[in-house]
Amino acid sequence: MTNWVLPVILSGKYVRLEPMTNAHIPALAEIGVGHAFWDFMVYGKMETKEDMRGWVQEILSRAENGTDVPFVVIHLASGRVAGATRYLNINPVDRGLEIGGTWYGLEFQRTSVNTECKYLLLRHAFETLGCIRVQLKTDLRNERSQKAIERIGGVKEGILRNHMILPNGYIRHSVFYSIIDSEWEGVKNRLEKMLEV
Repeated sequence: MTNWVLPVILSGKYVRLEPMTNAHIPALAEIGVGHAFWDFMVYGKMETKEDMRGWVQEILSRAENGTDVPFVVIHLASGRVAGATRYLNINPVDRGLEIGGTWYGLEFQRTSVNTECKYLLLRHAFETLGCIRVQLKTDLRNERSQKAIERIGGVKEGILRNHMILPNGYIRHSVFYSIIDSEWEGVKNRLEKMLEV
């Protein structure tokens, strides 16, 4: 059942999520290289196009192994790549997965982009894949990310202390959130209201 979650295109009003490929590397590098948000992520700094190439190729190798399904986020109004996100920690036996590895170029942060991405990914997870649990996690230091997850209806489950050692040696505590199937209808309604213009 490693192919329970397959690459798919998810389209909304503001964004389209399409399967990540090597062809996306230049556009991802253009908006993603050199930003401070990498400090909170497990990949290390992205300072050059080659760093981004290495990151994309690592993520694509995970996709080949069936553990991750990565997406590039296309901002429909501009036609530009806005960032990346993915399904990971895919667990078909327990009908669960995680949404994570998410980042956006600075101009797309605090816009409808992230809200609609989460809406599309959660809707697909619960309504098409039949998930009973979707997990999200973030660095304890990343208060903006925690607020964003709580804003869409993620339930804080707790903190895994000394959870990961980041490439710079920092020992990261991770905050875990989840949304379960019985909560999806309420979360869906909240997201749809947030996306109304």
